[in-house]
Amino acid sequence: MLTSRTIRSSGFTLIEMVVSMTIFALLIVLTVPTMRVWVANAKVRATAESLQNGIRLAQTEALRRERLVVFTLTNTPNPQPGFTGGTVGPYTYWAAQTVAANAGDTPVVVGFGPLAPDGSAVSIQNFYVSLCFNSVGRLVSEYSPGVPGAICLAPNFPTNGVFMWQLQVPNQAPADHPLTVEVTLGGKIHICDPTQTFSASNPYGC
Repeated sequence: MLTSRTIRSSGFTLIEMVVSMTIFALLIVLTVPTMRVWVANAKVRATAESLQNGIRLAQTEALRRERLVVFTLTNTPNPQPGFTGGTVGPYTYWAAQTVAANAGDTPVVVGFGPLAPDGSAVSIQNFYVSLCFNSVGRLVSEYSPGVPGAICLAPNFPTNGVFMWQLQVPNQAPADHPLTVEVTLGGKIHICDPTQTFSASNPYGC
């Protein structure tokens, strides 16, 4: 037969419940900011990889087709030849299109996709958001690549002939691991951390 003492000891007292809820609330308060930064870091990483993959696709198609291909950022979700690119950011998509070789040539969109995995907009700190790859995979200048708003310039700026695109996620906690996508004149594409210095022992630095 259960005694009254046994019954009382099988549950929580009001004080124990209040203490437990207080501790749980404190853990939530301490964890939420960390989770927000982690989410921002993950989104920046996914966006950097999407941007890198899109640039590599444009470069690969230029090599495969042996013709000029323009890569640009855009806010057009399903781009067709002649879509608007190089618009004012933040941006939601990237796209790559062949550049007409002559008046009778028809441009072809060779690939496109979202920048962020959830389809949201991303800020990129670089005024020039278009790249043109020639038939050997190098960056070249092209002022009329057939995409309204897109202008390709060979990266003899800002530093050592390298395009540097720093990624930001608007309206979210700042990432404590920001990333930059670098593209060299020769066509090398590299994701790096601008807070670190590139070296033989640290390939993740910029």
